[in-house]
Amino acid sequence: MSEKLKVGILGATGMVGQRFISLLENHPWFEVVTVAASPRSAGKTYEEAVGGRWKMDTPMPEAVKKLVVMNVNEVERVASTVDFVFSAVDMSKDEIRAIEEAYAKTETPVVSNNSAHRWTPDVPMVVPEINPEHFDVIEFQKKRLGTTRGFIAVKPNCSIQSYAPVLTAWKEFEPYEVVATTYQAISGAGKTFKDWPEMDGNIIPYIGGEEEKSEQEPLRIWGHIEDGVIVKAKEPVITCQCIRVPVLNGHTAAVFVKFRKKVTKEQLIEKLVNYKGLPQELALPSAPKQFIQYLEEDDRPQVRLDVDYERGMGVSVGRLREDTVYDWKFVGLSHNTVRGAAGGAVLCAETLKAKGYITAK
Repeated sequence: MSEKLKVGILGATGMVGQRFISLLENHPWFEVVTVAASPRSAGKTYEEAVGGRWKMDTPMPEAVKKLVVMNVNEVERVASTVDFVFSAVDMSKDEIRAIEEAYAKTETPVVSNNSAHRWTPDVPMVVPEINPEHFDVIEFQKKRLGTTRGFIAVKPNCSIQSYAPVLTAWKEFEPYEVVATTYQAISGAGKTFKDWPEMDGNIIPYIGGEEEKSEQEPLRIWGHIEDGVIVKAKEPVITCQCIRVPVLNGHTAAVFVKFRKKVTKEQLIEKLVNYKGLPQELALPSAPKQFIQYLEEDDRPQVRLDVDYERGMGVSVGRLREDTVYDWKFVGLSHNTVRGAAGGAVLCAETLKAKGYITAK
């Protein structure tokens, strides 16, 4: 009999749902036992429901092929089969908020990749290496929901992963003003080049809603809990432009920073390469051994060479140099559908299990 926790994936047929399934294959703690999707997929096997739309580089895991897809709207039925769920549903924000709360109220923890609950005051939005203490707000959320074990936790937007960890590593030098331009892969829109041929050789200088997320979400991560809600930090002030580029996986950021304290390049690099968080201390299954790497070569990081650093769970930084207008500038790179989406959520779930929030029903 398996001792693994039983996991359901809501929105299992989409790109992020597929990434969850590929990342959870042979996971030491979690086993996918339930896949749920829209009513049009319900009743088919997972293999039939996905059909020719499998978008991962690795083959569909045998263990999920014959699972019969459940209707994600049959909340009680789906919840009765699992210990907790990952949410990657494709619905309107209001619908997502409602369905994730409905699952939580069945006493089923929800670890969400969606943005709908990122600003719900008592829902923790966590990068486990940065702010695992925000999971403490779950106790207040449970009181609101009237649950004993059900809750919602979310991970932040994919676009911030290439620079928010870097700025966190430099916190003691007091960064107070940041300009970031992100160059974002098409998989962030759930697409491949086959789905989106007009992106081949093209750049689109607009991604709906992305700039506000990129400017505001880091401040919530750096915030604190007060009176049962998360209060966002006031600094550093971030201004951002987000650009879609013809890359399949990997978000790159070009970032300029002003610091209150004088700092050397050696000090900045030392803080990056030695930065560790709770996942590294606990040696969680999905945790990168080294969260941030610094690359000395002038032409790094590169998507082709560096996007899969630490199995896509690490952050690569290069081109750190003094600036004539700001103090320092650098280029960061992270894998948007691994660290930035499903992998980040899996690491959140591992942290929640380690902290005792997710247990067997």
